[in-house]
Amino acid sequence: MDLFPDGAFVRLRNRAQQTYLHADDDGEGVSLRPHGRVFSLNAVWRVHRVLIDGDTFVLLQGAVYGRYLAIAPGRAPSGYRGSRAVQRDYGASNVGAVMWRPFRMVDDERYISLRHDFDRNLRANGRYRFWHTAVTVDNNEGRWSTMIQWTVGTFQLGPGLPPLPRPTVNLGGRSSLFRRRRPEADERRTIRHVRANDEGDFDQNSDNWPTFPYYGRSVFNLRVQVGARQPGGEVGGGIRLAVRPGLQGRLTPLVTDLPRSVDSMDIVVFNTGSQGAQNLVYPDIP
Repeated sequence: MDLFPDGAFVRLRNRAQQTYLHADDDGEGVSLRPHGRVFSLNAVWRVHRVLIDGDTFVLLQGAVYGRYLAIAPGRAPSGYRGSRAVQRDYGASNVGAVMWRPFRMVDDERYISLRHDFDRNLRANGRYRFWHTAVTVDNNEGRWSTMIQWTVGTFQLGPGLPPLPRPTVNLGGRSSLFRRRRPEADERRTIRHVRANDEGDFDQNSDNWPTFPYYGRSVFNLRVQVGARQPGGEVGGGIRLAVRPGLQGRLTPLVTDLPRSVDSMDIVVFNTGSQGAQNLVYPDIP
């Protein structure tokens, strides 16, 4: 447990594949990806520890979309072992799915396994079929297989939140900051939002929050539209947005474009510079 202090930002690298646990852009899948030119926020996870009936569990919350590493019901697709590892919101209906226990490997304490329930472990795939990059949870017959072993790296807290990416438009194939994109009518999602006070307190019941339909993935445009719906209107950098991934999920600042899924999102609005906004944390990614 010492490798997973509450609130820390970590990355997990598989011992066999030498690739990183990655929250996919669809907001649901989890896969293994190599280290790019710049380390991806999708491969950063925030530790959320909980105590249940005297037992401590580790939850891993994706730093990019705020959703939690979980096990999906049912079997993984053909060619994979066990059940799929996925991203899920954290609420009363799926508490068990997001609970993990880290164990150091006896033969080499640099590596850990992440165990879900009894002897089911988070595992890589693709040892022989390299195109199989999805991550699964499996009752592995090879107890010490390197496919279930992970190294844990940590990040320091960043000095502040980064600026939001500007929206792009597609001008018929030309590369430009303002490329005009095709219509995204099929990408509508419901946004629920609430305004926090300067201390960061807000109405916890999302049934009371106003809603509106939102098209596309731009977090910059989302801030504009949410700001326009605040009393008196808000423009520019006067507000910061955080996503609440389920009633029990910790707030995560929105600093990248939204996932490709059209799942509803619960957004908490903070005044920039307020104590509530300063409580939002971001990893210092090299």
